[in-house]
Amino acid sequence: MLLAVVDLGSNSFRLEVGRAEGSSVVPLGSWKETVRLARGLGDDLRLSKKSIETACECLARMNERLRGLKSEQVRAVGTQTLREARNVNEFLLEAQSALGHPIEVISGREEARLIFEGCMHALPPSPKPRLVVDIGGASTEVIVGRGFTAEAAESFKIGCLNVTQRFFADGAIDRGRFKRAVVACAAELEEAIAQFARGNWDEAYGTSGTIGAAAETLRNEGWAGGTITNDGLQRLRQALIDFGAVKRIRLAGIKPERQEVIAGGVAVLLAVFDTLGIGELRLGRGGLRTGVLYDLLGRRERRDLRDATVERLQSRFGVDRAQAMQVARIAGQFHAALEPHADEEMAKRLQWAALLHEVGFAISHNDHHKHGAYLVQHGDLPGFSTTDQERIATLILAQRGNLRKVIDALMEEARVAKIVALRLAIIFCHARHEVQLPQWQLTTGKTWIELALDGDWLADHPLTQHLLEEEAAQWGKVGIRFTLKPL
Repeated sequence: MLLAVVDLGSNSFRLEVGRAEGSSVVPLGSWKETVRLARGLGDDLRLSKKSIETACECLARMNERLRGLKSEQVRAVGTQTLREARNVNEFLLEAQSALGHPIEVISGREEARLIFEGCMHALPPSPKPRLVVDIGGASTEVIVGRGFTAEAAESFKIGCLNVTQRFFADGAIDRGRFKRAVVACAAELEEAIAQFARGNWDEAYGTSGTIGAAAETLRNEGWAGGTITNDGLQRLRQALIDFGAVKRIRLAGIKPERQEVIAGGVAVLLAVFDTLGIGELRLGRGGLRTGVLYDLLGRRERRDLRDATVERLQSRFGVDRAQAMQVARIAGQFHAALEPHADEEMAKRLQWAALLHEVGFAISHNDHHKHGAYLVQHGDLPGFSTTDQERIATLILAQRGNLRKVIDALMEEARVAKIVALRLAIIFCHARHEVQLPQWQLTTGKTWIELALDGDWLADHPLTQHLLEEEAAQWGKVGIRFTLKPL
């Protein structure tokens, strides 16, 4: 089984392909293009048309490499720049068409978790607590954990590209600029001291292009023996200041495309060392793409972290699991009738929404759907992308009441099918005891929904009939005709 991951980073886009062999993924090949996506983000936090075109041209080339792979074998993830971009939906529409596969935007903490998992898969097992640092184009992830489990993970909005743009935009490098850059980065990292400072870990590893370039340069220049040290970093910093300009940098280990952003990357690295008290940082392999590959392998082998996350959330907020499972079961039946060929991932979103539809009860029974939607959309949910969380939250919000609050979702037939399935399941389960559906038929079109039920059963359940008639009225308010008839 081949698996592939596309990493839409702020500085570069990368494609990695691996082969699943048992519980391991064997790397088969990779491809990197320097896109500088973060550079296309304007002051209004909108990606420029040119940057979107450049990104899509790269993704179209990757599309050719991915041909023949099914959607379940490929996962594409976007990071900090796409988390910030206000026109991210416009970007995703064009980018997904170019790539030929869905693209998920992942949260900073989820990115950090995946980086840690990927790094640990590339290291010998150890019971010791380990620190992992990853410096990307527009964010830096810091994680502490044991084994494959990230116990503390954070993402900070400083990276080699955005720090370079802020402090070295004209290409000049001097002592004053470096000092200001390091101080600004340290200020961002200050809140990390309690969880990530020395004393919380025994070994420190770094991943990403910036750290790899720094380690190679220190080794080639004879300033360190294959690791990154404080002394070596200070020598590298002084060398960059002595060059005086980005275009004059000549250091073994720094490739031309890395040369443009190395000053910002070294400033972040210096701040990480100073803030967290690191004496030596070892070069780690793996990272985000490896983590995503193993996460994808887990999903293929029915070890989906997202299922465990949903169970933990149910437990934390005291969800009635029997009721949630019953609603999920019936919603699944209705959805299968409406979308018999639905993608498995899309069907899972409905199941997770059903399992979490009452999570808002922990805050208030009034408007629990609104509270539940907020918790799911903004919570730290390992395994889920921000795209997943937003779609599941929309379903939870749409489970009851006026449908105008999710009017955008009603523009897509696939999302309408999920909303119909969830709302009907909740109605049939209103009494909170075991439900066996009568004979039924459910069909939908662009502007209509038709539910046919066994007439005798309907006559014996007047409250359910009343709730279904109220449901018909709610759909009518958004221009969709809901018809209830005997079968």
